[in-house]
Amino acid sequence: MTVHFIGAGPGAPDLLTLRGRDLIASSPVCLYAGSLVPEAVLDHCPQSARIVNTAPLDLDAIMAEIYAAHMAGHDVARLHSGDLSVWSAMGEQIRRLEAMGIPYTVTPGVPSFAAAAAALGAELTLPGVAQSVVLTRTSGRASSMPPAESLAAFGATGATLAIHLSIQNLDRVVADLLPHYGEDCPVAIVWRASWPDQRIIRATLSTIAAAMGEGIERTALILVGRTLGAGDFAESRLYATDYDRRYRPQSSESPWSGWTAADE
Repeated sequence: MTVHFIGAGPGAPDLLTLRGRDLIASSPVCLYAGSLVPEAVLDHCPQSARIVNTAPLDLDAIMAEIYAAHMAGHDVARLHSGDLSVWSAMGEQIRRLEAMGIPYTVTPGVPSFAAAAAALGAELTLPGVAQSVVLTRTSGRASSMPPAESLAAFGATGATLAIHLSIQNLDRVVADLLPHYGEDCPVAIVWRASWPDQRIIRATLSTIAAAMGEGIERTALILVGRTLGAGDFAESRLYATDYDRRYRPQSSESPWSGWTAADE
């Protein structure tokens, strides 16, 4: 018996990985975060599967479901939205599984920031503009932020910021970032990225609060940075005609001259 933690992606059912789909299809028990995981993903469950929405359950109740499946010898597909590496609450479940001696696997999923960037048609790292993306959030009731991990500290780097779980703190986000990015810095809010009712709001740090519409809450992601909408940036050297690289040597003196894939 194994518990399979599966990143179910940002919302669109077809953004589930093939591995995740196959694990769901082979697991007699499925526990899913019903408030965030689309029900269409559950279509991959076996017809006889026990399907449990964990949204109303606390951690003890969730672990009780897993333990019951363990005693019955049934694999569990444990679905979380997005990717499991950030803000998934997977860590606390794994800690308990290890204490109970129950094996587990982890299957990554498409993260929400990647789905938001795709919706915007944006590359979040551009030559000469920004080469880092910071995934962060503001303090909330469920989790506080370590003192050193402030928006101001991250903003001082000039990196592209993907600010999760913070739409309710938009005014604070703007106030903390204005001194570092300036009033004209592009901002995009993507609500329910990849879902059928996805909404996108584009503005600047000085205008985003006024541009916010009704009903934008919870699952909205705030993206801030100069890469959003940038048009005047250098082209990558990777594809430059004079860039000497393994697959495209530029002269007979190149260290890659004569190299083939068979030399790997």
